[in-house]
Amino acid sequence: MPTQKPSPARATVSALTERPSADVVVIGAGINGIATFRDLALNGVDVVLVERDDYVAGASAASSHMVHGGIRYLENGEFRLVQESVHERNALLRLAPHYVRPLRTTIPIFSTFSSLLSAPLKFIGIKGGAKKERGALIIKVGLTIYDTFSRDGGRVPRHQFRGSAASRRELPKLRDDVKWTATYYDASMHDPERLALDVLNDGLAAGAHARAANYVEAIGMSESGAVRMRDVVSGEEFEIAAKLVVNASGPWTDLTNDALGQPSQFMGGTKGSHIVLDHPELLEACNGREIFFEFTDGRIVLIYPLKGRVLVGTTDLAHDISQPIRCTDEEVDYFFDLVKHVFPTIEVNRSQIVFRFSGVRPLPRQDADSTGQISRDYRIEHGERGGVPVLSLVGGKWTTFRALGENLADEVMKKLRRSRSVSTDGRLIGGAVGYPTTDAERAAWLQKHGAVIGRDRAAILLDRYGTSAESLIARIADGEDSALDSAPAYSRLEVQHLVETEQVVRLVDVVLRRTSMAFTGAVTSAVLDELAEIVGDVLGWDATQRRAERAAAAEYLADHHGVEVDHPQEAR
Repeated sequence: MPTQKPSPARATVSALTERPSADVVVIGAGINGIATFRDLALNGVDVVLVERDDYVAGASAASSHMVHGGIRYLENGEFRLVQESVHERNALLRLAPHYVRPLRTTIPIFSTFSSLLSAPLKFIGIKGGAKKERGALIIKVGLTIYDTFSRDGGRVPRHQFRGSAASRRELPKLRDDVKWTATYYDASMHDPERLALDVLNDGLAAGAHARAANYVEAIGMSESGAVRMRDVVSGEEFEIAAKLVVNASGPWTDLTNDALGQPSQFMGGTKGSHIVLDHPELLEACNGREIFFEFTDGRIVLIYPLKGRVLVGTTDLAHDISQPIRCTDEEVDYFFDLVKHVFPTIEVNRSQIVFRFSGVRPLPRQDADSTGQISRDYRIEHGERGGVPVLSLVGGKWTTFRALGENLADEVMKKLRRSRSVSTDGRLIGGAVGYPTTDAERAAWLQKHGAVIGRDRAAILLDRYGTSAESLIARIADGEDSALDSAPAYSRLEVQHLVETEQVVRLVDVVLRRTSMAFTGAVTSAVLDELAEIVGDVLGWDATQRRAERAAAAEYLADHHGVEVDHPQEAR
């Protein structure tokens, strides 16, 4: 067997075992755990972040790719959450413009007065009313209130109403009986996983006091308060002594607390699934905006053009977290029905699905009339083990990750008797530093870097990584590069760079979270073969391991995402 190179990713585990102590251990590297890690790291706290899977591979990987104020939360009376969400949405448009962009959103409306009574009753907490479609008047009231929240540093226009004729001119494939459309702006996240990696890297860049490792599982806690860890790759177990533990494991929070010897029943998450369609007719019918509407069961759903594909979602189903989380055939049928609900002449079938995904929202356990009424707000629960405080995060969503991380970090620093020295409010994220936000700035950036790799390629990398692309461009300038044979939108040096700098451990990490290949339906047998070669060269995999990783990636894509690729040839 050839000598294997040391894996850059597992050097992160060595950093833990060589100094097995920290002021704070954060368990769970979804976006909220990562945001808390970043905030603590920037404030000089000795902090360790661990994740049993890859970064943002759990609930955070199953988002609707939206950064939104949560207009529907108004109906539940959650004004604090709406205000915070709108503030954070507006902030992210400035702080992460490379990944967060304004999203024009249109609500098709088929009645005028419906829900005038049931919505106010729901608002004041009276359950059990008949489900009625929200009419134009109640939507008008909601959007007017929403606009008042958006005045806080807003960069989005106010809402507009259009009548039937004007609506059909903009969206000619809509149902014939549409009476109104309401159009407003929220924001989209084009690459949630990459945004999370930027947040993570901001924390790691704070210094050696900030350490993070993926594929490391917290499996217990000693009587003295040390956290027992297992390297999922090697099976090695070790302990990290901590002054405080943060459980940010999302929908798995109760299971993590059980492992730590702190049984809890905080969580009551619901499953949300999506499908991604390669459907040019549906893409054109959306006319460049998200279609956001109430389906016949009262569920708010969406049809959303993204990356040349159409994202359709989402469900909201009670789920046992101990069971597999998959997008089912029944949910797919539901999505097809909701497309028909607004675009009745457009045919949709399973052959057009290029990707499907599902996750469990980390919602609090509540007695609600429907899953849609369960609060999307968050709270912090306090516990203790062996004299070590254990803080459990309950709830949280993508839009508010920065504010949540700051609030949770404040609780941590209060326990540690430390004061805040740095705020993340107003702080640019990752590749947003120096990002060209005007046409003139973009032209200048592309002229400079296009001279090195070509203007078109520079534009692609800027959109893909923000100004973090500059280190990759410098590397390309110093070496020989070529497009992948199987996926020419990416290059060999680009993939090598991702593997070496972003803690890639598995082949599936590249396919699902470092690139958009799986989401857009670009993964083929040849893609897995070529990526296994490049990733294997960087990580020192021998032929057996390359075949195993390639097979594991194919199996994972088929099982979790409905993506079928051919089996590799036996001889490689």
